[in-house]
Amino acid sequence: MQGFPHIYKVMATADPEGDVCLSGDGLDEIPSAPPVEFGGPGNRWSPESLLVAAVADCFILSFRAIARASKLSWNSLKCEAEGTLERGDGATSFTNFVIHATLVVPHDANEERAHRLLEKAEKACLITNSLSGTTHLDASVVKEA
Repeated sequence: MQGFPHIYKVMATADPEGDVCLSGDGLDEIPSAPPVEFGGPGNRWSPESLLVAAVADCFILSFRAIARASKLSWNSLKCEAEGTLERGDGATSFTNFVIHATLVVPHDANEERAHRLLEKAEKACLITNSLSGTTHLDASVVKEA
């Protein structure tokens, strides 16, 4: 890992109409548009969906690092994230994030330990730590047959 601070640069370009093109050095371009809720087409990633995706992605990457350091064997992790956008005090912001995580572990794994590591990943996620909305983890551990 590199020393801090880390600097992340992206570029967004657009014409008066159509998609916003998101890009970064060495990254695939992502077309972006407003979500349906804001009059967009609903078939593109939006800033809102990208933010919620970042929560899910960061949770999984945090768990992966913690599980590796803790030498926890696991088979798969599915994470569904929900973000609640609300208007209050004249500003629109995400007020709440819910992470629904299902971890599949080998049949001989310690479920309680696996659950603790999921909780540790929630607390370690730098994305949710950078947001003002609250985060709730709804996690389950399933032993593979």
